[in-house]
Amino acid sequence: MKNYKTLLEENRAWAEEAFAKIDEKMQRVTLRSRDKIADGVKDGVHVSRAPNTWTAGFWGGLNYLLYEYTKNEEYLKTAKRSEELMDAALMNFTKLHHDVGFMWHILSGAGYRITGDEKSRVRNFFAATTLASRFVLTENGGFIRAWNDKWGGKEVDGWSIIDCLMNLPLLYWASREIGDDRFTRIAMEHADMALCDHLREDGSIAHIVEHDRTTGELVTTYGGQGIAEGSSWSRGQAWGLYGFTLSYIHTGEERYLDAAKLVANYFISNCSDDWLPRVDFRAPAEPVYYDSTAGAIAACGLIELAKRLPEGEGGLYMNAAVNILKALYNNFMNFDPDTDDMLGYGTVRYPCDGDEKKAGVHISIIYGDYFFTEAILKMLGSEFLPW
Repeated sequence: MKNYKTLLEENRAWAEEAFAKIDEKMQRVTLRSRDKIADGVKDGVHVSRAPNTWTAGFWGGLNYLLYEYTKNEEYLKTAKRSEELMDAALMNFTKLHHDVGFMWHILSGAGYRITGDEKSRVRNFFAATTLASRFVLTENGGFIRAWNDKWGGKEVDGWSIIDCLMNLPLLYWASREIGDDRFTRIAMEHADMALCDHLREDGSIAHIVEHDRTTGELVTTYGGQGIAEGSSWSRGQAWGLYGFTLSYIHTGEERYLDAAKLVANYFISNCSDDWLPRVDFRAPAEPVYYDSTAGAIAACGLIELAKRLPEGEGGLYMNAAVNILKALYNNFMNFDPDTDDMLGYGTVRYPCDGDEKKAGVHISIIYGDYFFTEAILKMLGSEFLPW
């Protein structure tokens, strides 16, 4: 196996080609969608979502990624406009949830680190304190509550989901920024809970966990966006892979690195036939439902994981990231500058009820575009980590 630096060098020309196509397309799209909170497309045109939607930060975040690398002011204008549109959600506290990291850290947090804008810094602190306020202290640690309302008629006051690992960098940032570890303590309590309750011995992930709010003990798990309880939703695997890697990056704690490697090995072994992840790794072979977003997210995590390991060991994960990205590039990308969608074949959840349209099967999803672009920039040597 080649080491990760060699793999980066050998694939740089391909990554440059991929980014040139992204940039050419996005120079047009950023102008057309400047006044939207863009998420998904209809008839080739971005749909605008409500500012309290969990995906609302990805459009502006994507533009900050592009601005940081290219210094094209048009991307900066769109990113700043996206922050302004999101301000309405900050004042609507009852509608906020654990995904405020997705909503603001890659948007305002990135904006502050790139431009030094104090307004962006304050927005990110609002988000961090909101996330910290969701921590449920139990007799054996604690967890960050995911949602506010009922889910499928069930009470959710004891629920955590694997996705929240990706929101923890917001808390790590807040502690560093103010020199107070209280945010990091909450983040690590949640990450340690995920090690015990979401991560299975084989490296697969339980999407949703219900906890006893007094003891913190695991009550049961739910299939969530996978096919059933006990299944292996591929995007949940990707959240776990990248999320544990990020907790290692921010804390240096080896247990998170070990967890990331375990999840990565499981992910690789389940999609290495053609490097196109199915929606659930434990679903029947037919029909085939892909989720390109799981591949793009996992590729980001695999690259960051490879960089933190000895070159030889890191080569295994870098090789997988390259294979996934090339598979997505060759099968699912749309670089037509006259349409707003880019990465296709994303899937919101496994269509357990047989309703593929309701489940969002094989569609363009904004976070697919975001993570694919983030991964390509990593391939080009960008050291900017938005998380």
